[in-house]
Amino acid sequence: MKVTVVGAGAVGATCADNIARKELCEELVLLDIKEGLAEGKAQDMMQTAALLGFDTRIVGSTNDYSKTAGSDVVVITSGIPRKPGMTREELIGTNAGIVKTVCENILKYSPEAIIIVISNPMDTMTQLAITSSGIPKNRIIGMGGTLDSARFKYQLSQRLGCSPADLNALVVGGHGDTTMIPLIRFATWNSIPVTKFLSEEEQQQVIADTMVGGATLTKLIGTSAWYAPGAAGAALVESILRDEKKLFTCCVQLDGEYGQKDICLGVPVVIGKNGWEKIVDFDLNDAEKALFQKSADAVRAMNDVLKSL
Repeated sequence: MKVTVVGAGAVGATCADNIARKELCEELVLLDIKEGLAEGKAQDMMQTAALLGFDTRIVGSTNDYSKTAGSDVVVITSGIPRKPGMTREELIGTNAGIVKTVCENILKYSPEAIIIVISNPMDTMTQLAITSSGIPKNRIIGMGGTLDSARFKYQLSQRLGCSPADLNALVVGGHGDTTMIPLIRFATWNSIPVTKFLSEEEQQQVIADTMVGGATLTKLIGTSAWYAPGAAGAALVESILRDEKKLFTCCVQLDGEYGQKDICLGVPVVIGKNGWEKIVDFDLNDAEKALFQKSADAVRAMNDVLKSL
């Protein structure tokens, strides 16, 4: 197996490190446009192999896509964060150009690759990857909901005083502070609904804290988070390469599911060797359906910016 991670920044390097430590593939290519960055980080990670006991071969590359040839899975983390004074249109315009170019180059050398999109704005970049690449929609996966769900479990574990591993909890909708929908009604602690342990006020606080999870970390750290986003990307790679059929929330193209068409949004999907293999229909109530529609409207507004570029 071979995996490529495009973008050797904090998220990309963390994702690559997780993949290598778990020995999910024989060869891992780390690619970046900045001269020497990917080669340096690849060498640094390879120097941990004797200490950590993994055999994955990590190769760094400065924009040489020929080294990515034959990749089974490609994770795209490249793009720029929004800077002070930068409009939403400017951010989308810059990152859209990056993601489109990356997809074209990746598929030139790995036409059968499954692509995981982490670049922001993630829902719109996933939509762009599908429309610009022309490959089957099951091979394009946006990571956002996987991360949001992990953050949801963290917030629940803090309130309940339990292990996050004992929780099942999903976030659906767009990957943004105002568009994600933590489905607390479906969340369980070892099969028992968490609503049995939390007051309505506590439930609403968990939901609110989950929705601003990324912004909270940016305020504390001074930049976007990378450990959990990188681990989330690696978790999807693992489920694909090991054909685990795990249920994750991922941003995928909908064709009538959850009442939406021609849009990429976060919904529960089964992840296996073919990419996303099945959308799982959670029976949303009227209030949740209304929130999902509102989320879809916001993402569509973001996608409309692509049409003006």
